[in-house]
Amino acid sequence: MTTPLLQLTDLNVTYAVGESDVPAVRGVGLTLDPGATLGVAGESGSGKSTVAMSVLRLLPRTAKITGEILLDGEDVTTMKWGRLRAVRWAEASVVFQGAMHALNPVRRIGEQIAEPLRLHPPAGGKALTDAEVDARVAELLGQVDLPPGRAGAYPHELSGGQKQRVMIAMALACSPRLIIADEPTTALDVIVQAQVLALLSRLVAEQHIGLIMISHDLSVLAATCERIAVMYDGQIVEEGPSAEVMGSPKHEHTRALAAAFPTVGDPVSRFAPATSSPLPPEPEDRAPGGEPLLAAENLRVSFRDRTGKRINAVAGVDLTVSRDEIVALVGQSGSGKTTLARTLLGLQKPDSGVVRYAGHPVPTGGAGLKAYRRQVQLVLQDPTSALNPAHTVYEAVAEGPRIHKLADERDVVHRALEAAELRPAEKYADRLPHQLSGGQRQRVVIAGALALEPSVVVADEPVASLDASVRGEILALLLRLRRELGLAALVITHDLGLAWNIADRVAVMYRGELVETGTVEQVLLDPRHEYTKSLLAALPGGTAQHRTLGT
Repeated sequence: MTTPLLQLTDLNVTYAVGESDVPAVRGVGLTLDPGATLGVAGESGSGKSTVAMSVLRLLPRTAKITGEILLDGEDVTTMKWGRLRAVRWAEASVVFQGAMHALNPVRRIGEQIAEPLRLHPPAGGKALTDAEVDARVAELLGQVDLPPGRAGAYPHELSGGQKQRVMIAMALACSPRLIIADEPTTALDVIVQAQVLALLSRLVAEQHIGLIMISHDLSVLAATCERIAVMYDGQIVEEGPSAEVMGSPKHEHTRALAAAFPTVGDPVSRFAPATSSPLPPEPEDRAPGGEPLLAAENLRVSFRDRTGKRINAVAGVDLTVSRDEIVALVGQSGSGKTTLARTLLGLQKPDSGVVRYAGHPVPTGGAGLKAYRRQVQLVLQDPTSALNPAHTVYEAVAEGPRIHKLADERDVVHRALEAAELRPAEKYADRLPHQLSGGQRQRVVIAGALALEPSVVVADEPVASLDASVRGEILALLLRLRRELGLAALVITHDLGLAWNIADRVAVMYRGELVETGTVEQVLLDPRHEYTKSLLAALPGGTAQHRTLGT
């Protein structure tokens, strides 16, 4: 009988908060065999990352662990420090969430991949020579499909997907038998996500590695892992084969997770984000696509690279957003989506072309540009970074009205908070960002935009960093604002499911150009351009058409 690579028995983890112990993980039992793959799903606070980090005792000092954690038959909880240090990297390693923050920005990636090799020499204890380390770094870069020449690059010179590959190379450096990947594809676009998932699957198959992958996206886990365990409130509420958990979930929380990421082409999720709050009905006379409110005409923006060569970030784009309409601008990282948005907002000057609002060219400065920015507001991607940690919710939302010298500031702020579904406003006004959940922080950012009563919001990846259920709430809020206030929105995203969920039209951007534009049904169900087809093919769960056809 095969000895399990990892076995957790009655694992309990509590955190000391003040004079009391707060339970984070309760009675968890999991088993992983060599070469097997296990996905752990759940929302923030469910305990999934605490379980993963407890395997190598990477939790803070305030954490207290009870139960048994057997790694290759040896109990991690009773290991001496020297033995634990030897086990880390060499027998089990972690691919941390957010490669941007996990990598040292002032060290070349080759040095960072080499670090575990120098700290943990192979069996026998003899340190590797510099030439041997360099050769191993080049080999590892090759394993994660990066050219060896990238060893001399700094993290900021790599794309998000390349940084994630570097993190995987570091995890593989000492040939561990177990890899724990904590949200390895968060914030990656759909094609890079598919590449990273395929890479992990290939490494598991070739090197017989055991893999534990943590995510709040069931479709990502189902695409990579043989089994899925779902956590809720510190406990495992469901576990089984991936196809079974994804296709016929038994627990209410599992069903909520599965519903939060809709299948493109599924009519049930069209204009129906997974949320408990019912949406108001569409007006019977609604006809989206009238007179353009915001328009780009033959817009071109370029930048110079280090060699002085001009790179076209936006290459002759024509795009319109009409009143009472949501347009999804989709494409990979680096396709030019954010540069286009910055240009529409007047934050980036175009090389040529024109941006129009209500038919008139947008002023390039002065009072005219200030008045325009009141009408077209930005909702930033990461609410944690967007909000000043020392400012209350009231101060954050009041900033715009003060800049524009609006009267009745208190009424304006409270109306905006109520519109963003932070009710009653008085309950949230005096809170600081750290006292709010991720979804509440995103609502504060949206309230800050709504305070100026704009006609258009430009939302840059508004749900990329949010939990599954919170994501549904924010998307439902955007739909509700369109239906109740006639608010137009340009939503920048790499998530085609989001476009299917709430958008009226889709514009697909590739290498600075709009390669396909049309209604959601036209573009996502009958794509014309090869790039759009590749985006749809990269979806972890496929489309409803693919599922129907059994492909």
